[in-house]
Amino acid sequence: MTTLRFSAVVGLEQAKTALLMVAVNPRLGGVLLRGDKGSAKTTLARGLAALLPDGAPFIELPLGATEDRVIGSLDVAALLTDGQPRFRPGLLAAAHGGVLYVDEINLLADHLVDTLLDVSVSGVNRVERDGVSHNHPARFVLVASMNPEEGELRPQLLDRFGLAVDVAAPKHPGDRIEAVRRQLATEMLHHHLDEFLDDDQQLRQRLAVAESAAVDLPSEVAQIASHLALEVGAEGLRADLMLCRASTAHAALDGRDIVTAADVRAVAEMVLAHRRRRRPFDEPGIRPDELDCAWQQALEASQPDDHSNEPSPPDHDHQLDQAAGPTSMRLPDPNRPTRPNGSVGRFGTQNAPRGRFLREAPLDSAGTIDGRATATALATRRAAIGDPVAPVTASDLRGAQREQRTGALVVLVVDASGSMGAEHRMAATKSAVLGLLGDAYRRRGRVALVTFRDASAEIILRPTASIEIAKARLQDIRTGGTSPLSAGIDTARDLIDGATGDRALDPTVVIITDGRATGTSTAPGQDPLEAARDAIRHLAATGARVILVDTETGPTKLGLVAELAAAVEADYVALGTDPSSIEHAVRSQLWS
Repeated sequence: MTTLRFSAVVGLEQAKTALLMVAVNPRLGGVLLRGDKGSAKTTLARGLAALLPDGAPFIELPLGATEDRVIGSLDVAALLTDGQPRFRPGLLAAAHGGVLYVDEINLLADHLVDTLLDVSVSGVNRVERDGVSHNHPARFVLVASMNPEEGELRPQLLDRFGLAVDVAAPKHPGDRIEAVRRQLATEMLHHHLDEFLDDDQQLRQRLAVAESAAVDLPSEVAQIASHLALEVGAEGLRADLMLCRASTAHAALDGRDIVTAADVRAVAEMVLAHRRRRRPFDEPGIRPDELDCAWQQALEASQPDDHSNEPSPPDHDHQLDQAAGPTSMRLPDPNRPTRPNGSVGRFGTQNAPRGRFLREAPLDSAGTIDGRATATALATRRAAIGDPVAPVTASDLRGAQREQRTGALVVLVVDASGSMGAEHRMAATKSAVLGLLGDAYRRRGRVALVTFRDASAEIILRPTASIEIAKARLQDIRTGGTSPLSAGIDTARDLIDGATGDRALDPTVVIITDGRATGTSTAPGQDPLEAARDAIRHLAATGARVILVDTETGPTKLGLVAELAAAVEADYVALGTDPSSIEHAVRSQLWS
């Protein structure tokens, strides 16, 4: 496959610099390229591999790759042939000395992302599993890409990437035309464009010199880096460390043997922009004026003064925060009816036929034959009886216990009819959706929104963890009319059936209504309240957790929502007159 040379890619200078720096020092932990599809992310990664020595490999990690395929596993064929356990290398071994590219890394399982980042920094893949103890060198440049609209990486994983760069296709027509010209010329010639051969060769030489260069980092420059990390609000020490590593690589690429403050400033945005966001709904990145201000303050703070040698007073508030640890969700009530996996809307793991391998299990309880475990048992028996060709028997068959990560699917069903005082109620509901998306962002759950009015229900937001998508879909929601409560409940049931069919999502349906059903989309003439009771019974039968939020107000209350909750033993919350408390009421029940 012929692709553009690295130097032939139009623009994206910051992304190119980031890739070259990680090639100089893989201990930076990889580069994350954030941007829309078609913005040359893959082309840059392929081009970087061509700059590395000795025909460096370019390995793409498929989104559906298993843990065995990534880190390696027991060689079953060798075990059955000669009875000796051998290691079968995976993609990490194949990427040694080259580039490992992971597209849509935000959709990859968290434990695999952790593994990739660990190995990219250490340069060694250590495997202890299936009776095999093995380690092998795995030094590669990790390049990952993602489209933020498809969901974010968890902050804990995002922080582990040394550098992150936003990439976008050229905006200027002339640049776009030139980019297309170069791509078409490469395709027609079936080889790289010769006009960029010298540029690539110069980059190759710069990399070779920079990788072996001895570069000194003065203590005063390291102080500036730490002050800058503090000024932008970066948490932990990784930002300081990455600023120093990136600055050193930047100086090496520039052919200098000493790091200056200018190197720190040059890499600051790539190191800090993805680390400064404290809340899920803050805008990503850092504005140039904010970074300039932080830089000036860091320079001033790093200047020596008369008290520079005095120890700083203890930060009691910080110590208390550290002692308290991160905020965690309360454990669920053990008496609460649960779905078969028992997770009660929590984020965690569950046993599953697919997913991460845990341990060998008897076949009768595992349900399906696991080839690797069976091969191991067969080889062990053959060695014990001294017969290398003994046939497989029923006693050799083994299964495997596996686990799959679960996330909560929260479906909000909102009455948008005229009886709800809909405008201010809908504003509070939008706020609740965005607030709950903050939990989804951190824990890889999903949030959806269904509204009902007149004679039907409408899916406003399909299950997503993307803040960007939610903001766009929640802009304009129609309100007013009658209240077909049964239609809203039925739509929620259909939604969770489709969303949880092939995913480990534990659904919770939150119904926000005053219970005054005045319409139905079911059989003509059926009583709307009876239709709602039937619908909620069918919903509860799916195993989903149901929370009913009662918005009924006024001197005369019918108590219809409480009746619905009692019919299926659902959780019940009386909201009262304050619509702004929707988010608090839902969250307090959801994570209880």
